[in-house]
Amino acid sequence: MAVVRNIQIKLDVPASADSVFDETFEQFRHAAQYVADYGWADDPDQIVTGQGDLNTATYDDVREQTALHSNHVQSARRLAADALNACQARIFDGKNASKPTFRGTVVVYNARTITYNDDHCTLATVDGRIRAEYVIPEDCDGTPFEEYWTRDEWERKEATLHKRDGEYYLHVTVEKEPETDVSTVENGAVLGVDLNVDGSLAVTSTGAFLGNADYLNHKRDEYEQQRGSLQQTGTRSAHLTIQSIGDRFSRWSEDYLHRVSKAIVQEARRHDCSAIAFEELAHIREHISNASKFQQWAFRTIQRLTEYKAEEHGILVATVDPAYTSQRCSHSACGFAHEDNRNGDEFECLKCGKKLHADYNAARNIGWRLIQRWLTSGAGRANCQVALKSGTLNANGEFTPATARGQSGSPLTSPPL
Repeated sequence: MAVVRNIQIKLDVPASADSVFDETFEQFRHAAQYVADYGWADDPDQIVTGQGDLNTATYDDVREQTALHSNHVQSARRLAADALNACQARIFDGKNASKPTFRGTVVVYNARTITYNDDHCTLATVDGRIRAEYVIPEDCDGTPFEEYWTRDEWERKEATLHKRDGEYYLHVTVEKEPETDVSTVENGAVLGVDLNVDGSLAVTSTGAFLGNADYLNHKRDEYEQQRGSLQQTGTRSAHLTIQSIGDRFSRWSEDYLHRVSKAIVQEARRHDCSAIAFEELAHIREHISNASKFQQWAFRTIQRLTEYKAEEHGILVATVDPAYTSQRCSHSACGFAHEDNRNGDEFECLKCGKKLHADYNAARNIGWRLIQRWLTSGAGRANCQVALKSGTLNANGEFTPATARGQSGSPLTSPPL
């Protein structure tokens, strides 16, 4: 299955084309509304959602009423059909829904109505095609533009054109084939990841210590202190400043977590892992009693961003029950679990004497938990294994050293994020 991403590109449109685009927006809106009006009924069973039925009933009328390209008429019909489908589903679920109403300035483009070139595109309108130049960011490093737009493996597909505050933006869907067949992941290596409210934000079963939870919490505390002081002021200016610093902190924290998730995926790829295992967030309050809503949001964001980035490399992201992952000895010949095994950052098994960093031990257990779930859910998965810092451990407890990879025997610490 293709990996799909969306990217926004600003366009430089000639001023002389404004009126043509405005008319195209209006006619596209009219086309979608005409179809929605036809398909709507007060009785949800009578709502027409089939594109074939809608096409037969509305296509000729819309072509006569507008100067739209035939493919724009079809795109407007699909937009209306999707909206009618969503409304009908909401009503059947016992929720309220009213007839779809289309507003704003948007046009959907497909392969026949848009042509992508290196530095510009041409867009079909109600008055022929118009050329629009891409507005390239000055610094593309680390941006979606650099990651998805400039690389040949991403194919540009359908797009929607928007107009906001007099500026034009193209929201483009890009696709590429994943590097790995996701259906084979249950016979590959698993990277376990332990997320923390202090110390390293993420620790992997391969011994990588990524991010800094203390630093993230410190930045959050700074923001809360600023917000509290401004709230006491109570002026409109203070309110606007609160919004500004809130937006700034939100962007900073999202970017920080983006870099942590990117490092997790890079670690999985470095060790040829086909799956990444996290703890289930549903149990986070029980497992980490002092986890604030902010920390829960951070964990959820890391998992979401990791899944998003891992998908394009064919790496599965899964979650496991966190019960006893911090108390269980991850040594393959032991597995003894006791709350006294862990003391802060230190883990020493009371039964076998194994000593590990506590978060590294938990990450190993998280990876192992996913493998155990695979083994109990069906046959043919005996080749799965946990990726460790010095090799891999298979389902039978057999360890294979990673001397070929040239890995060191000490835990890895990521560069500052």
